[in-house]
Amino acid sequence: MIPGLLNVDQVATRLQVSRWTVYNLIRSRELASLTIGRCRRITETALHDYIARQTEREAA
Repeated sequence: MIPGLLNVDQVATRLQVSRWTVYNLIRSRELASLTIGRCRRITETALHDYIARQTEREAA
């Protein structure tokens, strides 16, 4: 099954943060992404993994 692809604006909306924050997460490699042409895309799986890691850090 192919995971859904999200653009930076969609991820920012889901996380309720700015586009700048999403780009910083990508640059720091906390949020995995891929480039298709000139477009940056984040898989739904990568977003869920990021949220799960953040949740574990907060619980610790």
